[in-house]
Amino acid sequence: QVQLVESGGGLVQTGGSLRLSCAASGFLFGIRTMRWYRQAPGKQRELVAFITGGGSTDYADSVKGRFTISRENAKNTVYLQMNSLKPEDTAVYYCKVQLRGDDYWGQGTQVTVSS
Repeated sequence: QVQLVESGGGLVQTGGSLRLSCAASGFLFGIRTMRWYRQAPGKQRELVAFITGGGSTDYADSVKGRFTISRENAKNTVYLQMNSLKPEDTAVYYCKVQLRGDDYWGQGTQVTVSS
C-alpha cells in the first residue's frame, strides 16, 4: 500500500527557512519521480518542484534559487529545503508520486510565513 507522509511544516518569519520531508513506502522509491506541490487558500494546487529517479530537478519560477529538492533513496525520503521564505509561500505542501497512471498524495503539511 502506497503511503506518503509529509512533515516539517510550521510557522516561520519572512526570510526564514524550513525543510520539509516526505517519507514514502509501498513502492520502489528509488526509480520514481517525486513531486512537491502546494495549495494556498482559494488557489489551485501548483507544482513546486520535482526530482527524477536519476536526480534531475526542476522548479517553479516562483521558487527557483530559494528552494532545493533532494532525495535520500536509502531512507525512501524526498526533501524540500525552503530558504528566503516569503508570505506568498504560505500554503499546504504535498508530495506526490505517480504509479501506473494513478496519483498518490500525502496528507500535506502546513507552511505559514508571517510578514
